[in-house]
Amino acid sequence: MALAEAWDPAGVSLRPMRLQDVDFVLRVERRSFTAPWSRQAFLTELVDNQFARYWVMEYRGRIIGYVGVWLIVDEGHITNIAIDPEFRGRRLGERLLRALMAQCVAHGMQRVTLEVRVTNEVAQNLYRKLGFVDSGVRKGYYTDNREDALIMWAELPPNGAQMPQD
Repeated sequence: MALAEAWDPAGVSLRPMRLQDVDFVLRVERRSFTAPWSRQAFLTELVDNQFARYWVMEYRGRIIGYVGVWLIVDEGHITNIAIDPEFRGRRLGERLLRALMAQCVAHGMQRVTLEVRVTNEVAQNLYRKLGFVDSGVRKGYYTDNREDALIMWAELPPNGAQMPQD
């Protein structure tokens, strides 16, 4: 997207990820993380993992973000969430995470969890805004630099209840 192009939030949509999206998701993944997932990792998630659900965020037909979760019994385990750096600062990560949490509620999940780098304060602030609380640390969790991960959990409203807004 050219920076001079007018931003139109109405041009953003969410839908389930498809196999043909993987190469576009990889572009976002590689621009977002120092230890990105491989193409095969995404294919395995979409084809072989019965617990996995993934969604993409599009802007005018271009994939600009994605999120994944494992739905296990009554818990959602967020595997990854990313917004293309070119599109950050527009509350799209919040929109994507709220949509994911609503999907978790619709699938009967009671709580949701994730890991986040201890140095990623921007992400931690978003997660706390949406009700996540710190519950522990995974020492040396990230393979690229052995950074610790903060474990966070959020309780979800009962199915049929509205997700809290700002």
